[in-house]
Amino acid sequence: MADPYSILGVSKGADEKAIKGAYRKLAKELHPDRNQDNPKAAERFAEVTHAYDLLSDAQKRGQYDRGEIDENGQPRSPFGAGFGGGNPFSGSGPRPGQGGFEFGGGIDLGDIFDGLFGGGAGARPGGPNTGGRGPQPGPPPKGANVAYEHLVSFTDAAKLEPQRITLRDGKTVEFKLPAGAVSGQQIRIPGKGQPGPGGNGDAMVTLKIGKHPFYERDGDNIRLDLPISLKEAIQGAKVKVPTIDGAVMLSVPAGAQSGTTMRIKGRGFARKGGAGAADSRGDQLVTLHIRLPADMAALAALAEALPDDPGVRSDLGL
Repeated sequence: MADPYSILGVSKGADEKAIKGAYRKLAKELHPDRNQDNPKAAERFAEVTHAYDLLSDAQKRGQYDRGEIDENGQPRSPFGAGFGGGNPFSGSGPRPGQGGFEFGGGIDLGDIFDGLFGGGAGARPGGPNTGGRGPQPGPPPKGANVAYEHLVSFTDAAKLEPQRITLRDGKTVEFKLPAGAVSGQQIRIPGKGQPGPGGNGDAMVTLKIGKHPFYERDGDNIRLDLPISLKEAIQGAKVKVPTIDGAVMLSVPAGAQSGTTMRIKGRGFARKGGAGAADSRGDQLVTLHIRLPADMAALAALAEALPDDPGVRSDLGL
């Protein structure tokens, strides 16, 4: 596999946001569902996913940048090419010296091994702590992760309803939504990616929260504009209000003004980190809007009976 930075088209100094953005763009273009007649796109998709899997893991990325692992996540040999037959430091073979062999240029292999293996004879290849063995290879790599997008209805996201998604192999799996779920958030389903020597990769599900015809999300709260009649505003009334859990009755006070916002506790989105039942969900915020009657004659008669209010725009300095 090529350099993962080149595969994603980002520089080695790219931050996490840039790497994620590059991956999302490529994954969208190369997704097998959009390229069913192009097998090379599926291969490229797997390559891009594997590169992102390496660079999105801070530990793996650091190891790769330091040359400790290769593009496939495998440990690199600490010596590069072997010593076979010649002195890699001076360009000539070993020559006899006092008490054994010495290498040209006065290089001490002990210092090199100390630097590679953390110092001390026990840490050197063949030392007493290794039993004569060099660095052991890491575990075989898992298969590539597979990316999915999943549309969640507004009410399902608010109430954390269980979700089901169909995988590329045609099987369906169920997963739970996290409290406070938002569009763009990723859910990991372990073992549902591509197979590999070290086991299957994971399914990475990117959530998209759908819109609602009359609710609007405001953090963990839900906003609703509620029409009320002029009579209800003047006299006060109990009116039925829709919520994501079903209709409830709301007491509108007498003399209510348009723009007044009333709160219905606990009828919003599931709240991330809620400590108990009382604060486990946000609220529904209901903004009143007075709707004038269609009978203009009755409305005109009412207007004639009402006194003028010269201070109605005093807040505007008029």
